[in-house]
Amino acid sequence: MLNFEEDTKPNGMPPGMMRAGAFDALPTKKPVVATGKAEQIDSAVPARTAGRIRVEDKRIINCNADVNQLVPFKYKWAWEKYLAACANHWMPQEVNMTADIALWKSDKLSEDERLLVKRNLGFFTTADSLAANNIVLGTYRHISNPECRQYLLRQAFEEAIHTHAYQYIVESLGLDEGEIFNMYHEVASIRAKDEFLLPFIDTLTNPAFKTGTPEADRQLLRSLIVFACIMEGLFFYVGFVQILALGRQNKMTGAAEQYQYILRDESMHLNFGVDVINQIKMENPHLWTSEFREEVRGLIRKGVELEYAYAEDTMPRGVLGLNSGMFKEYLRFIANRRCQQIGVDVLYQGATNPFPWMAEMIDLKKEKNFFETRVTEYQTGGALSWD
Repeated sequence: MLNFEEDTKPNGMPPGMMRAGAFDALPTKKPVVATGKAEQIDSAVPARTAGRIRVEDKRIINCNADVNQLVPFKYKWAWEKYLAACANHWMPQEVNMTADIALWKSDKLSEDERLLVKRNLGFFTTADSLAANNIVLGTYRHISNPECRQYLLRQAFEEAIHTHAYQYIVESLGLDEGEIFNMYHEVASIRAKDEFLLPFIDTLTNPAFKTGTPEADRQLLRSLIVFACIMEGLFFYVGFVQILALGRQNKMTGAAEQYQYILRDESMHLNFGVDVINQIKMENPHLWTSEFREEVRGLIRKGVELEYAYAEDTMPRGVLGLNSGMFKEYLRFIANRRCQQIGVDVLYQGATNPFPWMAEMIDLKKEKNFFETRVTEYQTGGALSWD
């Protein structure tokens, strides 16, 4: 069972700084140049001795060990999270949306409830695409540890599943796709969150960006913190509470079930990101200055402000027994948790959790969906058509 607010404790490893670049980690050979008389070695290319990988050679970043050699493991927590993620596999079409469709077509949802659902989908339809692009085009290039890369590949696939899930909900309910998928351009509170994230995506996806200096390594660490602790660890939580609160009242139960699966995935993404952040800190303690810690606290505080503005926008009046004031307290509580997980001073002394039931949402058993409510069958290998 995965704990929604699981504390992550990275394995302590000796600090080390080596040359940057994910592909620099590949062992190379001197190229052979054809001459017409005899083959000569290009002496301009430095030789690198290929040897067996040792555990102590591995680092999260700036490692010259071969990124293609998965074992021996140094960070077993990364491999264990990869295995757990695979065991949690699900697909959106497994969830029966019949009740949601009937409810949406009825007059049993208030206008505030309908606004809440549409604004939720308006943010999430593009948020997980941003997360996937950040992993595939950015983070993966700069992480030089193969077991961590293995998890990142699984995480990227899960982000695709989440985007698929939101599209499946939009399609099932017959919503205006143009309206929903353009909210990140047209709704100010959604656009503000995305605009906050974009500079940190641009840093990692810039082809010229390369780790290996304190300045660059700190840029990478800053971006990892923003995506793990603010995007996945803060920006998603208003939406999760709102849709799951609907489900608790037996409304939009299909959408709520998919959000539970997504919450379970995102909880693991968060905990993996925290482990990576803390491991980088331990291996590179010179990056974790008091000035940088205060900068991180400022970023988290800004994240709280942006997510609270989104809460007010999606819920201008009280609905479902919720109100924006409850979200202000909840976001402060969550922000304190993120500060504690990465080792910075909390921002909001005394903040409490007004939604203790959220911790239970992660425990939904996938088997319920597979054997009771599934509407689309998997095709086994023998049943697939190759025509």
